Amino acid sequence: MIAALALVGGIYAAFAPSTAASGEPVLDGAAKQGQLLYNDSCISCHGNNGQGVEGRGPSLIGVGSAAVEFQVTTGRMPATRQEAQAERKTPVFTDEQAQEIGAYIQALGGGPQLPEGTDLRGDNIAAGGELFRVNCSSCHSFGAGGGALSSGKFAPSLDESTDREMYAAMLTGPQNMPVFGDNQLSPQEKRDIIAYVQNMKAHADQGGLGIGRIGPVSEGLVIFLVGMVVLIFATLWIAGKS
Repeated sequence: MIAALALVGGIYAAFAPSTAASGEPVLDGAAKQGQLLYNDSCISCHGNNGQGVEGRGPSLIGVGSAAVEFQVTTGRMPATRQEAQAERKTPVFTDEQAQEIGAYIQALGGGPQLPEGTDLRGDNIAAGGELFRVNCSSCHSFGAGGGALSSGKFAPSLDESTDREMYAAMLTGPQNMPVFGDNQLSPQEKRDIIAYVQNMKAHADQGGLGIGRIGPVSEGLVIFLVGMVVLIFATLWIAGKS
């Protein structure tokens, strides 16, 4: 019995190293390239394996490629310093490089992923408008122009946001934004919201300069008050000259 166990153990020890799974994640081409970019620009704040560095940057395990792509393509990451809120800046990486870094983080710990393609708009703009007003307008305003929050934070304007950025924001909830998982907003509902926002951005204010599209009554009232003040001062100036 002892000899048999020793024989089996020896055979296993001889062949196990070639079949045993290593602790390192399996990386494909995009993830390997993303690892190189990560090691050059992200490792100092987020650690060797995305585990985070105390006082510098949070762990990226489980955040998924969607969160990485949103932060990198909008220029919020890499961040130069800790602030109340990371603001949109000119991106350091291209969209392709952002997706490669996201693929590496995805390989480390999984998480939410974006669908393929750049056009993520649905076909029901009316439904998207209703969903936007219920779920998004309280922070981003009815015209998607953004709004102030507490402690120096704010909901950003969506004027420059692409389809993928909006989808990623709803899926991952960056900064102060809540996460709208597929159980809160289905993938189709997310697409409809994107379609509504992009359709709204594509239509200019026909009446002239608006004030965030907060409504025709309020905009008309502002125009009336400003116009009346201008007319009164113009009348006084003419009277004074005469």
